[in-house]
Amino acid sequence: MENQSGQPSKKNSNVIYFLIVVVLALLGTDVYLYLQKNKSDTKIVYQHDEQTRLQTELDSLESQIEQVNAGKAKMSTEMQAKNDSLRAKIKVLRSQLAKGKLTKAELVKAEEDVKQLRYFVTKYTADIEELKKQNVSLTTERDTLKTNLATVAKKVDTLAKQNEDLGAKVKVAQALKLATANVVAYKIKGSGKEVDVTRAGPAKKIKINFTVASNSIAEKSLHDIYVRIIDPTGNLITPADGGTFNADSQDLQYTYKTSIDFKDDGTQYTIDWLNPALPFQKGTYTVLLYADGGTMGKTGFTLK
Repeated sequence: MENQSGQPSKKNSNVIYFLIVVVLALLGTDVYLYLQKNKSDTKIVYQHDEQTRLQTELDSLESQIEQVNAGKAKMSTEMQAKNDSLRAKIKVLRSQLAKGKLTKAELVKAEEDVKQLRYFVTKYTADIEELKKQNVSLTTERDTLKTNLATVAKKVDTLAKQNEDLGAKVKVAQALKLATANVVAYKIKGSGKEVDVTRAGPAKKIKINFTVASNSIAEKSLHDIYVRIIDPTGNLITPADGGTFNADSQDLQYTYKTSIDFKDDGTQYTIDWLNPALPFQKGTYTVLLYADGGTMGKTGFTLK
């Protein structure tokens, strides 16, 4: 009887143990599923946060490009191509992130793309800044050259004016001037002999005798000499075929034209002039000589 009552009691204990094990297994399963769910939720939250961070990074990079371009630096074709390429890459990454959930591999790839993009944007920014510095340097250099050219041009104008003034002064200094001068009237005998006279009636010609002042810078060569003879009434005596010349910045008529060979050796020169408007008048005649665009000097003579 004792053995029969003990067997049911043992069976009941086994059932209880089995139920406990089942309950523990269910509890373990629930805990595992709960932990897996939390892990999945954490992963989703992490991925979402990472996408948001990448979006912010793209905003920052795009803003950086906009700030660089706002500098209005004149970009080369190569720089413009880089600018367009960076914008295109940002657009592609934005499109990928806008899809929503990304796999871990896609997220890692996006991170690498953004990292590489950050490098290119940084280099692009540095290149643009260098280009700006070069532009500033070139502008400064250009302005300096303009200033220098203006200064040089002004100096050239000043030197040209000085040279012109100096040339005029040299020309004046080179002009021949009278040292001594006198005029003698002559009559011509039937034999052709010339005899000096002081009376107007028999006078037929005059001789202008003169020497030229020493001038070391005057050209040692032939110099044209222009003679103007003013009669006692104040009229210029001019030949029928008389011409004009320029002296002292004005055009003048001459009475007679000849030339002398100047050697700066004190030579005395004589100019013979036969009066075409005979007879000579009584009174004082004024004789003016010109050479090298200026007045050499004047002298005169008087006939009774």
